Amino acid sequence: MENSGVVKQTNGHLGVTEPIAWSGPTEYDLIKTQELEKYIEHVGLYESMEEAVSREEVPKKLEQIVKLWVKKVSRAKGFNEVSVQEANAKIFTFGSYRLGVHGPGEDINTLCVGPRQVTREEDFFTELHNMLFEMPQVTELHPIPDAYVPVMKFKLNGVSIYLLYAKLSLWVIPEDLDISHDSILQNVDEQSVRSLNQCKDTEQILRLVPNIQNFRTTLRCMRFWAKRRGVYSNVMGFLGGIDCALLVARICQLYPNALPSMLVSCFFRVYTQWRWPNPVMLCELQEGTLGLPMWDPRRNMRDRLHQMPIITPAYPCMNSSYNVSSSTLYVMMEEFRRGNQICEAMEASKADWDRLFEPFPFFEAYKNYLEIDMTAENDSDLRNWKGWVESRLCKLTLKIERHTFGMLQCHPCPRDFSDRSRPFHCCYFMGLQRKQGVAVEEGGQFDIRATVEEFKHSVSMYTLWKPGMEIRVSHVKRRNVPPFVFAGGV
Repeated sequence: MENSGVVKQTNGHLGVTEPIAWSGPTEYDLIKTQELEKYIEHVGLYESMEEAVSREEVPKKLEQIVKLWVKKVSRAKGFNEVSVQEANAKIFTFGSYRLGVHGPGEDINTLCVGPRQVTREEDFFTELHNMLFEMPQVTELHPIPDAYVPVMKFKLNGVSIYLLYAKLSLWVIPEDLDISHDSILQNVDEQSVRSLNQCKDTEQILRLVPNIQNFRTTLRCMRFWAKRRGVYSNVMGFLGGIDCALLVARICQLYPNALPSMLVSCFFRVYTQWRWPNPVMLCELQEGTLGLPMWDPRRNMRDRLHQMPIITPAYPCMNSSYNVSSSTLYVMMEEFRRGNQICEAMEASKADWDRLFEPFPFFEAYKNYLEIDMTAENDSDLRNWKGWVESRLCKLTLKIERHTFGMLQCHPCPRDFSDRSRPFHCCYFMGLQRKQGVAVEEGGQFDIRATVEEFKHSVSMYTLWKPGMEIRVSHVKRRNVPPFVFAGGV
């Protein structure tokens, strides 16, 4: 339903409820949207033509590589020459690149779909990994086999790639493979289901918004806003790319004829008032016929504990924001409120877009911080070690919340910092504050030493640990925050 005109008021609305408003743009909305489009171009959210053309070549090049790999694996497994020639793999893109909202230098999310004889453990993470390692045009190769969705990260011709693998039950992968049908999930392992769903969800989102162009512009803005305000990081318990896309898509459904400036303002108005844990959904839960585990708080106790359910549309639907904790939800709600106030001020000509997108002053916001330092023997070890520690940080937030009975709130900073004077070093910071409304005498001082030790112990269980991989966690007062975290060291 890709259209650029007005969506008529009929029973054929998109989404689980009727829209809130069918009204189209006013003169003011047209002016504000032009301003907004100029603004996002000015801050560099679009890539150059040149970069776009060279980026387009990368998935094609990757597809050539995986086709060769599948033939090589099939031959090594004793398949006859006819079967080896028929052996095939396909590359699909998903996420910001497929949605058409990626910016300069962003990674391309890709999925490789392979036949039943080609496995994830031995063939993808060993054979393909070794092939890529030997290629001069491939750099920064970093496999993460034990992630919730196993992934291989690397750069191909300087472009960052995020590659997943799904093994189907087919012996031969057809060139015109359509992965939108649920039947594709039959007899497929859980990690492959998760990997396939990244693509299926992206395609569904594009089908479920009333106007793709308005959706794209609004999503670009909201991703930029989330990054500037420090609430863009699924792994840290904030919003990931898919969460932003689903939240924006729902607003597009609720205001089908609104332009981007209006949609941005509606985004803040709606989510400031949203009563979590009521889920955000683009369509009714798809039951499916394959009996796969899916998000359903009526049946699953664990799903009832989710703080901020944002539900993916493709079967089997999942909560894409399962990492959100009460601390990170609190931070996001504060940001929604701030955004709403600024949009209201803009309508009274008392604020501008610059104000909305002002970076969050993380190191001025709290009096106390936790500094999590990581070191390793070399660059490659540090990359692996940092990836592992980062994936465990939301567990530290949960542990602190639990051990202080929710009295101490954590705000992890989604980016890492490094002290250039120390080789192979990087660190993360968390802002700490007493929960709003808790009297000081009730809590006194918080002693989280045991919690931190427990976290360090769980991190040390890393299966790929190597000598030199170390972690230090320390409490830092605002006035003692190290200078290397500030631009220009000030």
